[in-house]
Amino acid sequence: MPPRRTTKTVEPLGPHLMLEAACPTPVCGVDEAGRGPWAGPVSAAAVIFDPDRVPQGVNDSKLLTPKARERLEVEIKACAVAWAVGFASVEEIAVLNILHATGLAMRRAVESLHVAPAFALVDGNYAFKLPCPIKTVVKGDAISVSIAAASILAKTARDRLMAEMDFLYPGYGFAAHKGYGAPVHGEALVRLGPCPIHRMGWAPVRLALAGENPMAAAELDDRGGL
Repeated sequence: MPPRRTTKTVEPLGPHLMLEAACPTPVCGVDEAGRGPWAGPVSAAAVIFDPDRVPQGVNDSKLLTPKARERLEVEIKACAVAWAVGFASVEEIAVLNILHATGLAMRRAVESLHVAPAFALVDGNYAFKLPCPIKTVVKGDAISVSIAAASILAKTARDRLMAEMDFLYPGYGFAAHKGYGAPVHGEALVRLGPCPIHRMGWAPVRLALAGENPMAAAELDDRGGL
């Protein structure tokens, strides 16, 4: 009988520093959190790593548990050459739109680094104007460890802020859903009306103001209708 073929499982590499190695140094990774919620600011972070001091386990924040993100947040801040977080407020989102407010948060993060970067790797495909040359990287948090680290810092900073907002504006469940379109958020929005950190231009918030189900807008948005 012929020998049995064995299938070798190839483990994914995960985020690494190959993109960083091809860039002028120092290079920072930049990512955002909170573009899609109905409430709260959008956040962004920038991280510069020494290639010899990168914490183990850094990955796209969406693939990590809250506990893992919190642990890695501490390790990233301890190991990074420089890191910073920036926000754009609900009012700025209303004036600029969410895309340009995201760019504003990114610019604030990069400008706050105590080491000025020579280059930035930015998650996504939109070339925001930052204080240094940039390269956009689609799904960068799965490729670049600097971008992945930035995704973690942006996410944990925003989550912490939304938990604080839960105390200021009780009843909406911000600590649990962080302002995203959960059914409990929709129910509270209809029952209580919007609070000062709701994004008044968002279709679900407008529906709630009209006494309609805000989840209808969320479902339509999921199908590409909004």
